[in-house]
Amino acid sequence: MDKPAVAQNGPYAVIVEEGAEYRWCACGLSKLQPRCDGSHGETGIEPIIFIAPISAEFFMCGCKRSNNKPYCFGNCRGHHRKTKNVQSEF
Repeated sequence: MDKPAVAQNGPYAVIVEEGAEYRWCACGLSKLQPRCDGSHGETGIEPIIFIAPISAEFFMCGCKRSNNKPYCFGNCRGHHRKTKNVQSEF
């Protein structure tokens, strides 16, 4: 698989708990979007594992092409052009 499948154009609003580990689907095939369900199998695309820095609602990338994975960066809607100088700590 050269590129991930687009699960949806736009983010998923997800409530996360500080310190909890999450597996974000990077291949776009999971039925539990935006979480990984193991559907990536032989795609060569592995999920991104991250620990939530705070308890809050985060907007997780649905198009799988974010410049700030696993978070939405607006790539599917063209917003990345406006914010390309923003730096991420993740």
